[in-house]
Amino acid sequence: MMTFNPKSEYVLEDERVLLRPLRLDDWKNLLPFSLNEPDTWTYSSVTGAGEENMKALIQQALHWREEGHHYPFIVFDKKAKAYAGITRFYDIQPANQMLQLGYTWYGKDFRGTGLNKHCKYLLLQFAFEQLGMERVEFRADARNNRSIAAMKSIGCKPEGIIRSHAPLREGGRRDSVILSVLKPEWDAEVKARLKSKLS
Repeated sequence: MMTFNPKSEYVLEDERVLLRPLRLDDWKNLLPFSLNEPDTWTYSSVTGAGEENMKALIQQALHWREEGHHYPFIVFDKKAKAYAGITRFYDIQPANQMLQLGYTWYGKDFRGTGLNKHCKYLLLQFAFEQLGMERVEFRADARNNRSIAAMKSIGCKPEGIIRSHAPLREGGRRDSVILSVLKPEWDAEVKARLKSKLS
């Protein structure tokens, strides 16, 4: 097992997708989504809609990486030969052998294509088999049915709802659904189940 180091350059890859560390200048690769698909961030606590917001989103993600709590990746779809979005590890707690996986978004042309399953497979495999995590947690706005369904489809177990968990950009507060995968579940069923879904 390796020790998590936020300064390391982790690259995860299979025949369909490449995940590499997010860089400051990646706003250029993601600008088309920022300008043309603002509804991508409907359920997100931060928005990348508009050039300045995209730059700020990336700067914040890299700042949190410097602090050691987040590790953001940019997603490159090898099949489409195009950048597809962002995902990341966050709330990384090596001492407790747990982290969260989220802040994930893809452009509309990449949703429902199987890309997300490849990303989740690589990220979960890395978390459990390289970083030695015992728990990977996921959270979603309780209204975001598409995201929750996607998490369940890869084997995440719902655990409950955190009520009034976070403020909404448009005002008010959101409830958040918590799901997770545990290391024994990954070993016993989730890994094989998710791998069988990769096309």
